[in-house]
Amino acid sequence: MAKMIVIYNEPTNKEGFEAHYHNVHIPLVQKLPFLKNAAVNMVKQTMNTNENFYLIAELEFDSLQEIGQALESQEGKEVAGDIANLMTFLEKPPVITMAE
Repeated sequence: MAKMIVIYNEPTNKEGFEAHYHNVHIPLVQKLPFLKNAAVNMVKQTMNTNENFYLIAELEFDSLQEIGQALESQEGKEVAGDIANLMTFLEKPPVITMAE
C-alpha cells in the first residue's frame, strides 16, 4: 500500500476553500486512476511545529508506481491544475508526501 498525503495550512478564506475543496477538488481527485481510497482529516491539534495545519488528505494506491501513473494521467493533470484555484485561498502550497 502506498499513500499520497497532502497537508494544507489554514486557508485565508475558510469558507471559500471548503466550498471549492469539497465541491470541485475532491470530485476531481475521485476520478484518479488506481485510487483505492481517499480520506480527508481536519487537523485539531499539532505538536512540534509552528505550522498552522488545517487539513490532511490521504490518497491510497497499491504502489508508488500507481501514484506516478495517476499523476501523469489526464485526470491527474486536472487535479494538479486545480491547485492554482485552491491557491486563491492559501498563503502557500500544500505539502505533498508519498509514503509506503
